[in-house]
Amino acid sequence: MKERNFSMNRYWMYRIRNWVPELAFKGKTKEDWEEWRSKAYPKLLELLGEFPEKVDLNAEVLYSVEDNGIIREKVIFDSEEFMSVPCYVLRPKDMKPDGSNPAIVCSHGHGPYGKDAVAGVRGSAGHEQDIREHNHNYAEQMARAGFLTIVPGVRVYGEKTDGPRPFGNSDPCDVNYVKGSILGIYTLTLNIWDSMRCIDYLETRPEVDKNRIGMMGLSGGGTMTAFTAAIDNRIKAADVMGYINPWARFGIERANFCGSQVVPNIYRYFDTDEIAGLIAPRPLLLEMGIFDQCFYIEDLLKGYEGVKEIYKAAGVEDKLWADVFPGPHSFGGNKAFDFFRKYL
Repeated sequence: MKERNFSMNRYWMYRIRNWVPELAFKGKTKEDWEEWRSKAYPKLLELLGEFPEKVDLNAEVLYSVEDNGIIREKVIFDSEEFMSVPCYVLRPKDMKPDGSNPAIVCSHGHGPYGKDAVAGVRGSAGHEQDIREHNHNYAEQMARAGFLTIVPGVRVYGEKTDGPRPFGNSDPCDVNYVKGSILGIYTLTLNIWDSMRCIDYLETRPEVDKNRIGMMGLSGGGTMTAFTAAIDNRIKAADVMGYINPWARFGIERANFCGSQVVPNIYRYFDTDEIAGLIAPRPLLLEMGIFDQCFYIEDLLKGYEGVKEIYKAAGVEDKLWADVFPGPHSFGGNKAFDFFRKYL
């Protein structure tokens, strides 16, 4: 008797058994890379859909306080009509407002504390534990190392939620994805837009050299960093932590993603290594924890190898850095400081 199947999970695994994205990179030479990029870049923009229209930032500093050698600011600006972005901005106390300093957009991912942990906000024992477990306060660490950093609140998290359980047991990321998708508007695209508007804001800061802006993020923040850096050339160097690995593994097989990290047809055309590969020829650091239980090290290494092929073909293999460290799903921090000092 013919084998019958009723499982949707098995069905999806069956459908991708020989899956190759239409814009998978298969080249070897710089000419191959240039031809691929000429097709891949506009296709990614097409998949992301329409971005909002710009409005005046109307930036406001709610407070500015000194914290053991750094200045912490709470800043709010408008990213589009009827949407504002709360941010933390951190900088060394002695940073000169002379337009000569590097800056980094630090994107947060999933988690109960949103931008707080990345900015080093220690408002509770839970905050402290989260920072310890994930070495999560990379915006604070980078500020103490001499960079101006900005940590925007990502839509659906932290201050940008609609309460602790707005849709009962349903994931707010997924609910908002469905709401937006029936309008042709995607949460990922909106969050990329907010990150790009962070760069607009940084360009107005008297301390910042607009030609020395980078971006970094862990997990969902890695998603944000990969996609934003892929389409916005103003990001001169990027650090993606714990994210670049095959859709087939973390997405289809394990469903370890959410509606804030996808747009329709993305895997039809791209795996995550192609998205990261669009950052070339600009410098890119990939951080991979050996004991990462969110994105497994064997998958992260496979993603790295895919990106490496693209950078090699582009003739900039030396600008692709890897930090493989004996730790969990976290900021490794072993090469990031040298990386950004070199390239910013």
